[in-house]
Amino acid sequence: MDPNLLTLFKLSLIFDADGVDQSFTQQPWLLQCNQTVLLLEMERCGEQFSSDMNHIHPEDRCNLTHFIREYHVFSSCTEKNAERIGCFWPNPAVERFIISIHKHFFSNCSLDHAVFIDPPDDTLILLIFIPVFLTLAMVVLVVWCSKRSDILA
Repeated sequence: MDPNLLTLFKLSLIFDADGVDQSFTQQPWLLQCNQTVLLLEMERCGEQFSSDMNHIHPEDRCNLTHFIREYHVFSSCTEKNAERIGCFWPNPAVERFIISIHKHFFSNCSLDHAVFIDPPDDTLILLIFIPVFLTLAMVVLVVWCSKRSDILA
């Protein structure tokens, strides 16, 4: 078959199909995931996120309320681009990229260790005795009802 005729046939199929782009975006399983293109798109999303985060003071980067919009835009960008390319979201490549972004911007946000303290003694006593008392009350109620049903029967 003539290569020019084959190219012309492919082009005619593309132009004859209505909403080809729409069907590909609605049915990403028709496309095969191209990891190279995916990583390039993730880099573009990451660059935009980095640019947005540069406007936020480093001390405010641990408070989600200061950058929730920027993070939402970044997350939406990665999701939409992955689906547009025909990849699942999240997939291992996207997860690795998001983790690298987290390590870069949010590595100083965790505490060294959580400090657990006991509640006050009054609260602790109530938390222990209420279930114990309710358990004993239920046992007494069941025994009393079973003895009473023996009398009535």
